[in-house]
Amino acid sequence: MSIARIYQRPKNAMSSGRARTTSWVLDFAPAEPKQPDPLTGWAGSGDTRDQLRLSFPTQEAAIAYAEREGLAFTVVPAPTRTLKLQSYADNFR
Repeated sequence: MSIARIYQRPKNAMSSGRARTTSWVLDFAPAEPKQPDPLTGWAGSGDTRDQLRLSFPTQEAAIAYAEREGLAFTVVPAPTRTLKLQSYADNFR
């Protein structure tokens, strides 16, 4: 049985928006390593749970789903958001 991981999506570093950062995600750890396909050379495996990603509005809803389905899971706590407050003039010191 694979282990599920519950976490909150981080903010995209390439944009200033925080869309979809409030939802919680449940995804599964890979059950088997990826191997190159002999014909195409693409990496792949027979593990279909690697393609599954579930989104939940709250952490409690994700935990309730994992417990209801009998999944082993770990919760990755949401990172604390720190602001670096400085003035524009500090760029030239």
